[in-house]
Amino acid sequence: MTTIKTLLVDDEFLALNLLENFIGNLPDLQIVGKVKSPMQALDILQKEEVDLLFLDIQMPTLSGNQLLRTLPRPPATIFTTAYAEFAPEAFDLNAVDYLLKPFSFERFLQAVNKAREQLRSRRIAPGDAAPAEADFFSVKVDGKVQRIRFDEILFIEGLKEYVRIHTEAGRFVTLESLQHLEQVLPEEKFMRVHKSYIVAVDRVRALNGNLLELGAQQVPISRRRREEVVAKIFGV
Repeated sequence: MTTIKTLLVDDEFLALNLLENFIGNLPDLQIVGKVKSPMQALDILQKEEVDLLFLDIQMPTLSGNQLLRTLPRPPATIFTTAYAEFAPEAFDLNAVDYLLKPFSFERFLQAVNKAREQLRSRRIAPGDAAPAEADFFSVKVDGKVQRIRFDEILFIEGLKEYVRIHTEAGRFVTLESLQHLEQVLPEEKFMRVHKSYIVAVDRVRALNGNLLELGAQQVPISRRRREEVVAKIFGV
């Protein structure tokens, strides 16, 4: 799991706390700074390597847009503001996303997933060798970081703002998105078979109607994915 070093910049204390609480559910995001002024942010950006920047727009002394323009190589940036009229300028600055306050955890997670994808693209430029693949990933479960090996997973179930990971050792519930886990899991070993399910290909034993059998468990497949599922999992 690649750590994403994250800086929070907002002149509102409650907004900073909300972001910190949301980020606490994502083990790959590490907060390297939480500041209330753009000048403090500049100081951190000069000293620390920052991958992801959550940046308020309206702040005293220097706006978020003005701060971003001063950076020769800005981090992936997600703007946060209470004013929708600033959105066009934010995207002109190549912002990853634009969160309009107040925003939900689900909307926050959508923005983070966009940032993860952008950062992944930056790290693996054309012609570069891809990093060695890990055989596990980590998620936050009941306040602790849980390491889960790919070969232990039976299937993963999406439940609105969180997922339930079914493994040999039991079930783990975490605040994550199925979309992000689909990107993390090796595609040769896992498959999205339904809008709410990802299965471990080697764990599937049979197809009964529109239900995949994984030991004592059954997982539905969507009609539009059926042909692709049968071809990949059963080779027919």
